[in-house]
Amino acid sequence: MLDRLGDRWTVLVLVELSKGTRRFRELERAIPGISQRMLTLTTKRLCRDGLVERTVYPTTPPQTDYRLTPMGKSLADMVFALADWSRDHKDAVAAARGRWDQEHL
Repeated sequence: MLDRLGDRWTVLVLVELSKGTRRFRELERAIPGISQRMLTLTTKRLCRDGLVERTVYPTTPPQTDYRLTPMGKSLADMVFALADWSRDHKDAVAAARGRWDQEHL
């Protein structure tokens, strides 16, 4: 699971799906730099992990929707909490890095 959470595409897909149900193309347009192949792999992995639910509608062409499961929503909440922590502490982290670099480099 830590490998999955450390993957930037996973985090970006979770953030986008936290806004609501999205079609594959909507996800692709909303996440800059992600390839179709990487989005396919990421969504499959998230579905396998039980974080995302995939619904295919029998239309021509087939329509596919993705949404967070309750477990996925709880993880997205944690991702947002981590982002908040990062924003709140970025200056302190930068200062600590500067001190460390002066002492060790």
